[in-house]
Amino acid sequence: MWKDRHFYLVLLTGLSFGLLGVALAALGNPENSGICISCFLENTAGSLGLHDNERMQYLRPELAGFVLGAMVSALAFREFCSRGGSVPMTRFFAGFFLIVGCAVFIGCPVKLFLRMTAGDLTTLAGLAGLVGGVWVGLRSLAKGVQPGVAQSVGGGSGWWVPLFFVLLMVWVFVPPGFLRQAQSGGGAEHAPAWISLGAGLLLGALAQRSRFCITGSLRDTFLMGHRSPLIYGLALFVLGAVAGNLIFGRFDLGFHGQPGAHLDFWWSFFGMALVGWVSVIFGGCPFRQLVKAGEGDADAGMVVLGMLVAGGLVQTWGITATAAGVPLPGKMAVLAGFAFILMISLVLRERAV
Repeated sequence: MWKDRHFYLVLLTGLSFGLLGVALAALGNPENSGICISCFLENTAGSLGLHDNERMQYLRPELAGFVLGAMVSALAFREFCSRGGSVPMTRFFAGFFLIVGCAVFIGCPVKLFLRMTAGDLTTLAGLAGLVGGVWVGLRSLAKGVQPGVAQSVGGGSGWWVPLFFVLLMVWVFVPPGFLRQAQSGGGAEHAPAWISLGAGLLLGALAQRSRFCITGSLRDTFLMGHRSPLIYGLALFVLGAVAGNLIFGRFDLGFHGQPGAHLDFWWSFFGMALVGWVSVIFGGCPFRQLVKAGEGDADAGMVVLGMLVAGGLVQTWGITATAAGVPLPGKMAVLAGFAFILMISLVLRERAV
C-alpha cells in the first residue's frame, strides 16, 4: 500500500479537505461549515426559489466546483462515461432522505468531521449513528440487497447534471434577476466566490481521482481494516482540520454553545444512521454522489436531483433542526426515511435473488 501512488493521492485528498474546510470558514463561510453539502444544497435551493427562508438563500459556488472538477478530471483521464438506468426514481428518493438525515443532524458527513475537529462534542452522537448506519448498510449488502449495476446509456444522459451545474456556475458570476440572495443568516456568510469555486474544483478533481468518500472510508474500514487507503485519508482530514482550527483559533471543546448544533443526541444519532445506511446502499455519501454525477453517472445524477429538491423541502416543511432541537416534522421525516430504506432493502433483495 505504501508504494501505491493512489494511496498518496488519497492522503492528499483527505488533507486538502481538512485544510480547505477550515480555510473556507475562516474566509467567510459559516463557522464549522466551511464545507457542507446539505447546507450548500439548502442555500442553493433557496437561491433558486425552492424555499422562502430568506436566511438560507445563496448560490454556493462550491457545489458547481465539486461537479465540474470531477467532470474535467474524468474527461482528462478518459473516465467520463454516460451510464445509468438502475432504479432511477428510487435513487431520487434516496437523495431526498439523505438530505433529511443531514438536516436533522444539521450537516452532512463532511460537516460532521469539520464540527468535531473544531471541538464540537455534540457530533459524537452523529458519528456513532453514521458508523452504525454504515454497518447496517454493509449487512444489507451481504444479504443480497443490490440496487443494480449501471450500464452505458445513450442520449447523453450523463451530461445533463454536469451541464446544469455549468449553468449554476455561470449564474454565480452573472446572476439572473430571479436569483435570491440572503442579507443575513447563513446564506449571507460566504467566502469570495472565486476562492469557493477554486476550492470546489480542486476537491472535485482530487476526489474523482482518489475515490475519496466519508462513508466509503468507514465502509472500507469495516471490510479491510487498516489495509483500507481511505481510512488514512480520513485520518489526515481530521488531523488537517484540527491543525487548521488551532491555527485560526477556532477550536472550542464542549457540548454547549456550538455553532450549527443542537442537544437532541438521539435524533443526531438517527439522522446520521439514516445517512450512513442510504449512502452504503446507493454508492456514496452526498459529496460522493456529486463527484459520480460529474463522471457521467446518471444514477448518481438522480440522487443529486433528489438532494436538491430536498434542500428546498426540508426548509419549506420545517424538517431541518435548529439550535433549539429537532422539530416534530424532522423526527417524522427521519422515521419515514427508515421506512423507505427498509422497504427498498426488501424489494431490492427480492430483485437480486
